[in-house]
Amino acid sequence: MAAPTEVATTLLLLRHGETPLTAQKRFSGSGGADPSLSVGGRWQAARVANALVTHGKVDAVVSSPLTRCRETAGAVAARLGVEVDIEQDLRETDFGSWDGLTFEEVRSRFPAEMTDWLASPAVAPPGGESFAEVGSRVTRALDAVLAGYAGRTVLVVSHVTPIKTLVRLALGAPEEALFRMHLDPAALSVVAYYPDGNASLRSWNDTAHLRP
Repeated sequence: MAAPTEVATTLLLLRHGETPLTAQKRFSGSGGADPSLSVGGRWQAARVANALVTHGKVDAVVSSPLTRCRETAGAVAARLGVEVDIEQDLRETDFGSWDGLTFEEVRSRFPAEMTDWLASPAVAPPGGESFAEVGSRVTRALDAVLAGYAGRTVLVVSHVTPIKTLVRLALGAPEEALFRMHLDPAALSVVAYYPDGNASLRSWNDTAHLRP
């Protein structure tokens, strides 16, 4: 593969801080409750803001429309002195009937559907959307951000599935790779995108800014 050329557009991919549902390990998508950050989540957002103030120039902040992301993005943007732009296609997966349930509750109530979902990114939870469908809209969001912020550094505040999808696309990995990635709350990942079409994953699931 040829080396990347020209000025990169750098995306700092930030998962939102914790919510009460995060701590309980419950499905929390875009089709059910829209929880706010917990006290711990607000602390995490403040820690990210502190870290990014010393990171260097961040030109823009783009966020999912969901409350937990807007709150995280707002805390960082206020410190950076920039506005938050909302990108609808960066919202989390719609988990349909599973929203608000734990993994074990879903396995108990929807055993066949859970088995099918784990076996294929094309399968959606009942009343929800598949990872393949999420991938299509995240690709639209990526195209919009790259077109709108070419050559700049952008903080993108989103959720587990969209961020994993962006990294998967950057690596040219199959959709099944989503099941093999772990992403912590308020973790940062960095991807550089070049005008010639190359992309480079610079870091993944960095939580150093959350350490005492």
